[in-house]
Amino acid sequence: MYAPSQILARLALFASLLFGRVINMKTGIIDVGSNSVRLALMADGKTIYKTLATTRLGEGLSHTGKMSGAAIERTAQAIARFKVRAEDDGADRLYVFATAAVRSSSNKAEFLAAVKNVCGIEVDVISGEEEAKIGLLGALKGRDGGIIDVGGASTEVTVQLGGKLLYSKSVNIGTVRLYDLAQRDKTKLEKVIAERLADYGEFDASEFLMYTIGGTASRLASIKHGLREYRPEITDGTKITLQELSEYADRLLTMPVEQIRATTICTNSADIVGGGCLLMCSVMKHFGISEITVSESDNLEGYYMLKEGAK
Repeated sequence: MYAPSQILARLALFASLLFGRVINMKTGIIDVGSNSVRLALMADGKTIYKTLATTRLGEGLSHTGKMSGAAIERTAQAIARFKVRAEDDGADRLYVFATAAVRSSSNKAEFLAAVKNVCGIEVDVISGEEEAKIGLLGALKGRDGGIIDVGGASTEVTVQLGGKLLYSKSVNIGTVRLYDLAQRDKTKLEKVIAERLADYGEFDASEFLMYTIGGTASRLASIKHGLREYRPEITDGTKITLQELSEYADRLLTMPVEQIRATTICTNSADIVGGGCLLMCSVMKHFGISEITVSESDNLEGYYMLKEGAK
């Protein structure tokens, strides 16, 4: 039995086929990350809205090599709720993709089966290279430049010039992994980060316009603007210097978690935002980057462009 909104969406599809054009078709995209599950509702290439649920799917992954049963259940239920919301809001198509926590876990099959059982959805588990590609596509939309995507379990750095990739690397280090390994201890965090930075090899990105995408980027831009709620129309395009990020990292790693939660946007990420900021700083230094621009168009838009562009 279809909901009224789904019936209307299918009528729109029929009309588009009949008259040879698409009439405001809506598509839901769900990104299953290591820290949160995000939903974007898209139509005609534009983002109508984004929302998220923090589920910490990657919690404990660095120690056990697998996702916990509780984290799998939280995340599967979040996906199910977002599926219902997208359909209620008129989505005729729904895509779901998962990133580092799922692809690097020894019990990936258990997670995929749990999601299928709860809401009937097949999840596309993308590689690190694919994750970098859709992030680049969403943020740059074909322009030259690069991205840094600090996620919960991995961090991607990608640069392109003249439509061709010059550099792309995904390394298994992110905000949730860092917290698992070093909590909020700056000395331990720096040691863990330094060990993983070597995996990026050598590449000079100092001459490129570099963007940053994802939850860490949005949180840091929100902190710069003093925002207590997500306002992408304000944070999009925000420029943050390496010096500013270094100061934020020092402040966030010395503030009590409850104070961060009470005074910033980071109500569900107060424990990991300091480590994420330090990681961003370290990656920028490694690649010779002195300033980064926040893009609120990211891998959700990139995945949409990849799927819908292929139609």
